Amino acid sequence: MELGLQIPDFTWPNGATALGPELAAVARTADQAGFGYVAVMDHFFQIRGVGPAEHDMLEAYTTLGFLAAHTERAKLLTVITGVHYRHPALLAKAMTTLDVLSGGRAMIGLGAGWNEEESRGLGFPFPPVAERFERLEETLQYLLQMWSDNDGPFNGQHYQAERLMNVPQALSKPHPPIMVGGGGEKKTLRLVAKYAQACNVFNTPDLEHKLDVLKQHCENEGRDYDDITKTVYHLIDTGENGEKTSELIDELGRLHGLGFSAAIGMVPQVPRLDVLERIGSDVIPVASAF
Repeated sequence: MELGLQIPDFTWPNGATALGPELAAVARTADQAGFGYVAVMDHFFQIRGVGPAEHDMLEAYTTLGFLAAHTERAKLLTVITGVHYRHPALLAKAMTTLDVLSGGRAMIGLGAGWNEEESRGLGFPFPPVAERFERLEETLQYLLQMWSDNDGPFNGQHYQAERLMNVPQALSKPHPPIMVGGGGEKKTLRLVAKYAQACNVFNTPDLEHKLDVLKQHCENEGRDYDDITKTVYHLIDTGENGEKTSELIDELGRLHGLGFSAAIGMVPQVPRLDVLERIGSDVIPVASAF
């Protein structure tokens, strides 16, 4: 069972002037501690549940490039990019660039998006949910063509292009792994089965049911269910002084028993490096032995 650190909050005690060196230290420490993934959200305003909209937020793909320079092992991704934020050509080039410059450690997390407040606030188009899912599937097709030998045109309902040339190509083969995030049973998990190498769902009471739905979609698509990496969003919380370590390990064991191979989530005490080091010494070795 791998752990992934998602960093959703950049309102840190020392402010924006210290954010660069402190974020670099967090990334290095997590990488050295054995976290298999280092992730950020793809938002422009802070989201409910984490903090007020006015809290500090960094642009995701610029941040991932910065993190690539301060890590050596961990996969780098967003959990999760809203499909309406970037044209698929820009997204493909950003991901390819990240993959090349990180030595093949890029992974794309993609979903239909939801945050109408920031979209309206900054002027991003925010189509109805049905259209966002149409764009999500079309973007997945667009990305796969960009990462193939086919540099011909693309003619979709929402996106048209004359030549999908992508040079240099990604180092990851056959392409950077694709994660489709969300637990929607009719559309999202079907897209996982059809296009993705990984899924990410929240740790809710219906997890087993979600996996059963994904398994059925895999059967419908002629896809091997075991080829899909199942990841779950779960708080990586050992407590202020490590008092919740056993509880976290027990939950990771339960999730592994359900079929999940990675838990990705925020560590509440970040940017404290000692907390990441404690997870590296007390949790990751146990979880990796599941």
